[in-house]
Amino acid sequence: MSGTVTAVSGNGAYAFTKPNRASITLLAGLGVEGDVHAGVTVKHRSRVARDPTRPNLRQVHLIHEELLTEVGAAGFDVRPGDLGENVTTRGVDLLGLPTGTLLRLGDEAIVEVTGLRNPCPQIDTFRPGLLRQVVGRDADGRIVRKAGIMSVVRTGGVVRPGDTITIELPDKPHRPLAPV
Repeated sequence: MSGTVTAVSGNGAYAFTKPNRASITLLAGLGVEGDVHAGVTVKHRSRVARDPTRPNLRQVHLIHEELLTEVGAAGFDVRPGDLGENVTTRGVDLLGLPTGTLLRLGDEAIVEVTGLRNPCPQIDTFRPGLLRQVVGRDADGRIVRKAGIMSVVRTGGVVRPGDTITIELPDKPHRPLAPV
Protein backbone atom coordinates (compact mmCIF):
# COMPACT_ATOMS: atom_id res chain seq x y z
CA MET A 1 0.00 0.00 0.00
CA SER A 2 1.26 3.45 -0.85
CA GLY A 3 0.21 6.99 -1.60
CA THR A 4 1.66 10.43 -2.24
CA VAL A 5 2.36 13.59 -0.26
CA THR A 6 0.61 16.42 -2.15
CA ALA A 7 1.44 19.33 0.18
CA VAL A 8 3.33 20.10 3.38
CA SER A 9 2.53 22.94 5.77
CA GLY A 10 3.79 24.45 8.99
CA ASN A 11 3.35 27.54 11.13
CA GLY A 12 5.45 28.88 13.98
CA ALA A 13 2.52 30.88 15.38
CA TYR A 14 -0.88 29.79 16.65
CA ALA A 15 -3.27 30.14 13.71
CA PHE A 16 -6.01 27.92 12.33
CA THR A 17 -4.37 27.54 8.91
CA LYS A 18 -0.79 26.64 8.07
CA PRO A 19 1.01 28.02 5.02
CA ASN A 20 2.28 25.55 2.46
CA ARG A 21 6.04 25.02 2.30
CA ALA A 22 8.47 23.59 -0.24
CA SER A 23 9.46 21.09 2.48
CA ILE A 24 9.14 20.43 6.19
CA THR A 25 11.61 18.71 8.48
CA LEU A 26 10.24 16.17 10.95
CA LEU A 27 12.15 15.81 14.21
CA ALA A 28 11.98 12.47 16.05
CA GLY A 29 9.85 12.70 19.17
CA LEU A 30 8.95 16.35 18.54
CA GLY A 31 7.07 17.00 15.29
CA VAL A 32 7.55 19.55 12.52
CA GLU A 33 10.60 21.74 13.01
CA GLY A 34 9.50 25.32 13.75
CA ASP A 35 5.80 24.41 14.03
CA VAL A 36 3.88 25.72 17.03
CA HIS A 37 2.56 22.20 17.77
CA ALA A 38 6.01 20.55 17.95
CA GLY A 39 7.05 19.21 21.32
CA VAL A 40 7.19 16.26 23.67
CA THR A 41 4.14 17.44 25.65
CA VAL A 42 0.79 18.71 24.36
CA LYS A 43 0.81 22.01 22.47
CA HIS A 44 -2.82 22.40 21.38
CA ARG A 45 -4.29 25.15 23.52
CA SER A 46 -7.32 23.19 24.74
CA ARG A 47 -5.15 20.28 25.84
CA VAL A 48 -2.54 22.51 27.48
CA ALA A 49 -5.34 24.12 29.50
CA ARG A 50 -6.46 20.69 30.75
CA ASP A 51 -3.03 19.17 31.49
CA PRO A 52 0.19 20.58 30.01
CA THR A 53 2.20 17.52 31.11
CA ARG A 54 0.38 15.03 28.84
CA PRO A 55 2.41 13.49 26.00
CA ASN A 56 1.97 15.11 22.60
CA LEU A 57 0.21 12.50 20.45
CA ARG A 58 -0.62 15.22 17.90
CA GLN A 59 2.86 16.14 16.61
CA VAL A 60 2.00 15.76 12.92
CA HIS A 61 -1.52 16.19 11.48
CA LEU A 62 -2.29 14.47 8.17
CA ILE A 63 -5.36 15.05 5.98
CA HIS A 64 -6.32 13.20 2.82
CA GLU A 65 -6.69 15.39 -0.27
CA GLU A 66 -9.81 13.42 -1.11
CA LEU A 67 -11.56 15.18 1.82
CA LEU A 68 -10.73 18.57 0.30
CA THR A 69 -12.27 17.40 -2.98
CA GLU A 70 -15.36 16.14 -1.12
CA VAL A 71 -15.96 19.40 0.74
CA GLY A 72 -15.21 21.32 -2.46
CA ALA A 73 -18.04 19.47 -4.18
CA ALA A 74 -20.29 20.67 -1.33
CA GLY A 75 -19.31 24.28 -2.06
CA PHE A 76 -16.45 24.83 0.40
CA ASP A 77 -13.15 26.22 -0.88
CA VAL A 78 -10.59 24.42 1.28
CA ARG A 79 -6.97 24.06 0.22
CA PRO A 80 -4.02 22.12 1.67
CA GLY A 81 -2.99 23.60 5.02
CA ASP A 82 -6.30 25.41 5.52
CA LEU A 83 -7.47 22.98 8.23
CA GLY A 84 -4.15 23.18 10.06
CA GLU A 85 -2.67 19.96 8.75
CA ASN A 86 1.06 19.48 8.25
CA VAL A 87 0.86 16.81 5.53
CA THR A 88 -1.77 16.49 2.81
CA THR A 89 -1.93 13.03 1.22
CA ARG A 90 -3.48 11.35 -1.80
CA GLY A 91 -4.26 7.67 -2.30
CA VAL A 92 -4.14 6.59 1.36
CA ASP A 93 -7.28 5.73 3.35
CA LEU A 94 -6.01 7.58 6.40
CA LEU A 95 -9.24 7.17 8.35
CA GLY A 96 -9.19 3.40 7.79
CA LEU A 97 -5.71 2.88 9.23
CA PRO A 98 -5.37 1.22 12.62
CA THR A 99 -3.65 2.86 15.57
CA GLY A 100 0.08 2.18 15.47
CA THR A 101 0.40 2.18 11.67
CA LEU A 102 3.78 3.45 10.48
CA LEU A 103 3.85 5.84 7.55
CA ARG A 104 7.16 6.38 5.76
CA LEU A 105 7.04 9.84 4.21
CA GLY A 106 9.69 10.13 1.52
CA ASP A 107 13.10 8.53 1.96
CA GLU A 108 13.66 9.02 5.69
CA ALA A 109 10.79 10.25 7.85
CA ILE A 110 8.52 7.81 9.67
CA VAL A 111 5.44 8.78 11.69
CA GLU A 112 3.30 6.51 13.86
CA VAL A 113 -0.47 7.01 13.69
CA THR A 114 -1.88 7.80 17.14
CA GLY A 115 -5.53 8.57 16.38
CA LEU A 116 -8.15 10.80 14.81
CA ARG A 117 -8.24 14.56 14.85
CA ASN A 118 -11.24 15.66 16.86
CA PRO A 119 -12.59 18.59 14.81
CA CYS A 120 -13.40 21.70 16.81
CA PRO A 121 -15.85 24.59 16.33
CA GLN A 122 -13.00 26.74 14.91
CA ILE A 123 -13.68 24.95 11.62
CA ASP A 124 -16.98 26.82 11.37
CA THR A 125 -15.20 30.10 12.15
CA PHE A 126 -12.92 29.38 9.18
CA ARG A 127 -15.80 28.40 6.85
CA PRO A 128 -19.35 28.54 8.28
CA GLY A 129 -21.03 25.14 7.92
CA LEU A 130 -17.79 23.24 7.25
CA LEU A 131 -17.85 21.39 10.58
CA ARG A 132 -20.94 19.47 9.42
CA GLN A 133 -18.96 18.30 6.40
CA VAL A 134 -16.08 16.89 8.45
CA VAL A 135 -18.10 15.44 11.36
CA GLY A 136 -21.22 13.40 10.83
CA ARG A 137 -22.94 10.20 11.84
CA ASP A 138 -22.97 6.78 10.24
CA ALA A 139 -26.08 4.64 9.65
CA ASP A 140 -25.89 3.39 13.27
CA GLY A 141 -25.72 6.93 14.68
CA ARG A 142 -22.03 6.78 15.61
CA ILE A 143 -19.95 9.93 15.17
CA VAL A 144 -17.70 9.89 12.10
CA ARG A 145 -14.70 12.23 12.21
CA LYS A 146 -13.17 12.93 8.79
CA ALA A 147 -10.74 15.80 9.52
CA GLY A 148 -7.61 13.69 9.36
CA ILE A 149 -5.35 11.76 11.65
CA MET A 150 -2.66 12.58 14.16
CA SER A 151 0.77 11.03 14.55
CA VAL A 152 4.11 11.19 16.33
CA VAL A 153 7.50 11.28 14.64
CA ARG A 154 9.49 8.06 15.07
CA THR A 155 12.27 8.87 12.57
CA GLY A 156 13.03 12.39 11.44
CA GLY A 157 13.64 13.58 7.91
CA VAL A 158 12.66 16.04 5.21
CA VAL A 159 9.21 15.67 3.60
CA ARG A 160 8.25 17.31 0.30
CA PRO A 161 5.26 17.35 -2.02
CA GLY A 162 5.57 14.42 -4.42
CA ASP A 163 7.16 12.12 -1.84
CA THR A 164 5.86 8.57 -1.70
CA ILE A 165 4.01 7.36 1.39
CA THR A 166 4.63 3.74 2.33
CA ILE A 167 2.34 2.05 4.87
CA GLU A 168 3.33 -0.56 7.43
CA LEU A 169 0.41 -1.95 9.40
CA PRO A 170 0.95 -3.05 13.01
CA ASP A 171 0.57 -6.64 14.12
CA LYS A 172 -3.00 -7.85 14.60
CA PRO A 173 -5.32 -7.45 16.33
CA HIS A 174 -5.67 -3.93 14.93
CA ARG A 175 -7.05 -1.15 17.13
CA PRO A 176 -9.37 1.29 15.35
CA LEU A 177 -8.57 4.98 15.48
CA ALA A 178 -10.07 7.04 18.28
CA PRO A 179 -9.82 10.80 18.86
CA VAL A 180 -6.58 12.02 20.46
